[in-house]
Amino acid sequence: MTAPAWAEWHRLPFQTMGTQAYVELWSEDDKLGKDLLIAVQNEFERINQLMSPYIASSELSLLNREAASGKVTVSAEFYRLLQQAEQLAVLSDGAFDISFASVGFSYDYRQKIKPSTEQLDSQRPLINYRLIKLLPDNQVQFAKTGVKIDLGGIAKGYAVEQAIGVLASAGVKHALVTAGGDTRLLGDKRGRPWLVAIKHPRKDEGIVAQLPLSDSAISTSGDYERFFIEDGVRYHHILDPKSGQSPSGLMSVTVLGPDSTRTDAMSTTLFVMGLERGMPFIEQQSEFEAIFISSEHQLYFTSGLAQ
Repeated sequence: MTAPAWAEWHRLPFQTMGTQAYVELWSEDDKLGKDLLIAVQNEFERINQLMSPYIASSELSLLNREAASGKVTVSAEFYRLLQQAEQLAVLSDGAFDISFASVGFSYDYRQKIKPSTEQLDSQRPLINYRLIKLLPDNQVQFAKTGVKIDLGGIAKGYAVEQAIGVLASAGVKHALVTAGGDTRLLGDKRGRPWLVAIKHPRKDEGIVAQLPLSDSAISTSGDYERFFIEDGVRYHHILDPKSGQSPSGLMSVTVLGPDSTRTDAMSTTLFVMGLERGMPFIEQQSEFEAIFISSEHQLYFTSGLAQ
């Protein structure tokens, strides 16, 4: 007779998609638990190979190179995510727009490079989700030369959601997967809720709140992830599609909802909208709640959380 394997928590931190990720799961079977940690890591890498703007062979890079010249066929998976991005672009009146990359690629936050006034003037008209044509048979075409896309506002959340799907399919009942600012919880933490911290936007180790959650998703978008400061102005990686520049009214937005693909995209959307437009917008989305932190360090909660 073989000795029984002890049920226990299995944990793995790893780097992926340009950020720190972490998976924690409960498994009755030690070997299965360890195998599933690797399966999660592999799923992230699979999606990275599909959607990274930094990998020349990715479908996203292929579109950016060729879709302005003619129709490009992509995988059904990639096409579905483009459809989700389009739906949110329509819903948000363009506050969420993956063609922000038409200007975004002119920024280099490590080298502290930003586009010149002339570059902005020429590239800003290329930020328009309507220029991304989603055609039958998973074909995509850009309506203008110079249009570029980036899934930075939705791809990590999608990868987190897919990873949780891998675990759920394997019979896991209790798990957490997080990458960057996106977290998805499967079940509870064996009889008690998971405690998810919201980072302080200006203190590396500080937190502003801890939320007890189970079986849900939570995403935070902030101006502190990739940025540089020049002449007192903070240039960060979230761009307002209308201006091609970083919005300044908020420091972070956290969104709670049923799946991390949508909470990721929604937190980006609300950050771009700002508090005045974002609060009434998110109050109309019944599946979501949000926490805004203004540039004056004030916290604002949607009505479902304020109670």
